[in-house]
Amino acid sequence: MPNIGVPGLIIILVIALIVFGPAKLPQLGKAVGETLREFKKSTKNIVDDVTEEFKTEDKEK
Repeated sequence: MPNIGVPGLIIILVIALIVFGPAKLPQLGKAVGETLREFKKSTKNIVDDVTEEFKTEDKEK
């Protein structure tokens, strides 16, 4: 996955501003933030479950 630098980020933000307009941009940002938060939470739960599974397997040996 390529790294996005500051100039690339600015271009993406300008395009988003043009496409969605200034009124929708805060709502879009909030939705993206909530989605990322939920994804991170789900990922953490999966990692915790797998870690717990490995711990129980090690104790059984």
